[in-house]
Parts: sequence; structure tokens; C-alpha cells
Amino acid sequence: MANTRSARKRIRSNERKHVHNRAVRAAVRTKVSKARRALLAPTEEADTEQALREAIKALDRAAEKGVVHRNNARRRASRLASIASTLRRATEAAGGDAAAARSAAAGGAKGRSVKPAAKPAAKSRGKPAAKPASKVPAKASGRATRRKP
Repeated sequence: MANTRSARKRIRSNERKHVHNRAVRAAVRTKVSKARRALLAPTEEADTEQALREAIKALDRAAEKGVVHRNNARRRASRLASIASTLRRATEAAGGDAAAARSAAAGGAKGRSVKPAAKPAAKSRGKPAAKPASKVPAKASGRATRRKP
């Protein structure tokens, strides 16, 4: 426990900040996931743009306040913008085929990424043979370490 009054006060203020920062991070996560869902699910275009704007705004504000690191916020905003850009390009290239565009924006067929081929299973050697019992048990002479032979 803290000894000085200032240390006790610092603990109280850190707890208040911790609770507030958790709430802000949760709100940012919610807005980012809503934006991703809006981008990858069939919805109206205006709704998608609005959700994307709100998510990027929340990320920027959290970074400005120091709740998340600025590089973290920039990376996440960049990924959202990249998905939106890929979706726009794929929609134009597919001639309005929204399903194909969304799968391309998500990074694969129906939003699933391709997994690498599994390695072949190694041959099992069965149960290892039992080890022979030690020759002589160590003496309880008070020494904790063993001598070299």
C-alpha cells in the first residue's frame, strides 16, 4: 500500500483514468467493428460512409487523448480506408456485382482467407522406453550440490 498522501491520491486518479480509458477503447472498438460490418455487409452507401467517418474520428480522438497510441490509431484507420478503397475499386470492376466486390475487399472468397497447406504428420515413435533406475541414491550429507566424478 502507498505510504504518502500524494501516492494514495495518484492511485485514486489512476483508477479513475483507467475506468475512463476502458470505456473510450470499448467505444472505439464498437465503432470500428460497425464500420467493418457496414463495409462488408450489403447496406446503403451513405450509411457505410458515415460509419467509416465515425470510426476514423473516434480513432483520431482516442489517439489525441493518449488512450491508444497514435501509430495504432493510424494503422487501424488505414486498414479501414484500404478496405473501403478496395471495395470501391472492386465494385467498379465487377460492374455492380456487390457480392464479388465484398469478397475481394475482405481478402478472399466469401471473406475467408486461404490457409496454407498443412504439414504432413510426423511419425509417432510410440512410448519411450523406461529409463533405468539410478545406481546409488545420493547421500544426505548436507551438501546441496553434486560433486563431479
